[in-house]
Amino acid sequence: MLKNIPPVISPELMKALMEMGHNDYIVLADANYPGMSGARRAIRLDGVPVDTLLDAVMRFFPLDSFVEYPVTLMRQLPDEPTPEIWSKFDEILRKWDAGKAYQEFRLIGRMEFYEYARGAYTIVQTGTTARYANIALQKGVV
Repeated sequence: MLKNIPPVISPELMKALMEMGHNDYIVLADANYPGMSGARRAIRLDGVPVDTLLDAVMRFFPLDSFVEYPVTLMRQLPDEPTPEIWSKFDEILRKWDAGKAYQEFRLIGRMEFYEYARGAYTIVQTGTTARYANIALQKGVV
């Protein structure tokens, strides 16, 4: 056991976070995401809400300050409202990054997000059932 690591971060996830290098990215996905079929590496955390996991990960995760958008979301359909989870994501990112790299989300369509996620270092599938609760984080340097 180690001290001060949130219990929602499994040993497998901590290992993946530590192995990632600058410019690698990770996807934290909702329960509906087809993570197992499109991932190079996949981790399941079915009982963990995605916003809880994002808050835990951001304690350790430096966002990439060399790109315009180190955070990418799957855009909702034009006739759908802005997903409520996005305001939680924004609050968590501002809390831990404090404007160093994160300014706003990059939004891409569903199929483009799926293609982008195939290049992720790992996809972590959570238990969140909220729609469009998928977030990709690009790693920076410390």
